[in-house]
Amino acid sequence: MIDALDFNFLWYLLIGILLTGYAILDGFDLGVGILHLFIKGDTGRRVFLNAIGPVWDGNEVWLVTAGGALFAAFPEVYATAFSGFYLPFMLLLFALIFRAVSIEFRSKQTGVRWRKVWDVSFFGGSLLASLLIGITLGNIIWGIPLDAAHNYTGTLLDLIHPYSLLVGITTVALFMMHGAIYLVLKTEQEVQKTVRNWVNNTMVFFIICYATTTMATLLYVPRMTAAFREYPWLFSVALLSMLAIANIPREIHLGREFRAFLSSSAAIAALMALFGIGMFPTMLYSVGLPENSLTIYNGASSEKTLMIMLIIALIGMPLVIAYTVSIYWIFRGKVKLDKMSY
Repeated sequence: MIDALDFNFLWYLLIGILLTGYAILDGFDLGVGILHLFIKGDTGRRVFLNAIGPVWDGNEVWLVTAGGALFAAFPEVYATAFSGFYLPFMLLLFALIFRAVSIEFRSKQTGVRWRKVWDVSFFGGSLLASLLIGITLGNIIWGIPLDAAHNYTGTLLDLIHPYSLLVGITTVALFMMHGAIYLVLKTEQEVQKTVRNWVNNTMVFFIICYATTTMATLLYVPRMTAAFREYPWLFSVALLSMLAIANIPREIHLGREFRAFLSSSAAIAALMALFGIGMFPTMLYSVGLPENSLTIYNGASSEKTLMIMLIIALIGMPLVIAYTVSIYWIFRGKVKLDKMSY
């Protein structure tokens, strides 16, 4: 696969780790947002909001950091991706902003209509953001039309096709399952009993979507499995993802919610690893003209730039991890509502 570790590969790996961190951390709070409308009563919805209240904005730091790393390490990939996915990214930004506004504004008034409007906005923003992330991922797997100068030559409608929609729905299902497990971890009494019953339903939904997406990928995007045919030991990553998913209902049944959440997180990490292995070394595949594709080599900054950035990243990454760990440690435990809560 690679002759030796190089800076291009290290940055591909580092950006993959950042995006995996984002998928795990923001995945559950997007999932909580999608599930938000399914809980009845103002108290239950306040519990949902306060379950993610201290952490949701910090989770998005991982996405911003990944975007900054992509810009600096692979500027041509960044330019092509942001021009090709300009409208979806603008919609994603709009969804994330509107979702954040909903969290902050909902508690400012006690009126039923006022809170219902922001409840729907919070749900809509979470659903749209999850769907757009999945559609973007689906297009990266499927490939997009690029010319010899690596410019995107398609339209917005070219990004909407059955495979990208399938990956989008699978992403929504994955985040719903992850969010339901997180809610079991953070709630108690009647609310916990309700969300505990949601875990199996969201798991079934995700497994159906996952199986369908896997079959579609094997049939229509065979290049994603080339590395696995060449290096059969890589199938252990797929096995890890299936074992992690299978372990979730067992841990929930035994009342070990934190272990269930770790299993869900491990499943997401394994799925991201499968995506990274399948794409390597390509970052943006050119449909019809593969020679126009952008890889970790023809879309990267100079080796000296990558080396200097790696030193900066080795200093900055521990700070991001320390910040994340400290926030989760400070706000550990079950949600308790008081007058300062959302």
